[in-house]
Amino acid sequence: MTIHIGAEKGQIAETVLMPGDPYRAKWAAETFLTDAKLVNETRGMLGYTGTWNGHRVSIQGSGMGMPSLSIYANELIRDYGAKTLIRIGSCGAMQHRVKVRDIILAMTASTLSTPSSGIFKELNFAPCCDYGLLSAAAAAAKSLDVATHIGGIYSSDVFYDERPDLTEQMTRHGILGVEMEAAELYNLALRHGVRALAVLTVSDHLLTQDALPSADRERSFGDMVDIALKAAFA
Repeated sequence: MTIHIGAEKGQIAETVLMPGDPYRAKWAAETFLTDAKLVNETRGMLGYTGTWNGHRVSIQGSGMGMPSLSIYANELIRDYGAKTLIRIGSCGAMQHRVKVRDIILAMTASTLSTPSSGIFKELNFAPCCDYGLLSAAAAAAKSLDVATHIGGIYSSDVFYDERPDLTEQMTRHGILGVEMEAAELYNLALRHGVRALAVLTVSDHLLTQDALPSADRERSFGDMVDIALKAAFA
């Protein structure tokens, strides 16, 4: 057990999928895993462990924002021996060519600040994903015939942003989408020598104001989980 994860030693797999929403963790575990068992419910942040195609997998909610993600990723790596962490979440598109329901594979994650900023001090560190996971995820998405975009994203430390000037510059510089967790996940993975990737479903669009209808969310999120699992064990 740790402060925030109630699982016993050995109950967490080396491969962990990390949705922000704990109920999305529950849905993904029940939908994709065999013999999924609840191993954590501390503070309502649900975590499950089961198998996928014979491979042991955990799915652990991370909460909203980089500080929350940092807590769970640190404990998963340090105390439970996680070696592969894949964020599965939603994001907002920032390019016209990126459409609602598309998948974004985050090669890099730009940010104004993360919980790791105090370590880097004046350095503008550029966190990136694991290339092996990225390549495998791209192949998996192609096999599913899912519209997929690979490139940089923005990890915001606020949800209700009031910086249209910053959004304009990120769009100008090719940032594909915005979410709130991946940059810190990449920082921690690089620091501890483990693999990380963010596989994101576009649920809304900052430029067109389109949004994914609730009735279509399960199908689209299912593609994201499928890609993440196939990438983890390619």
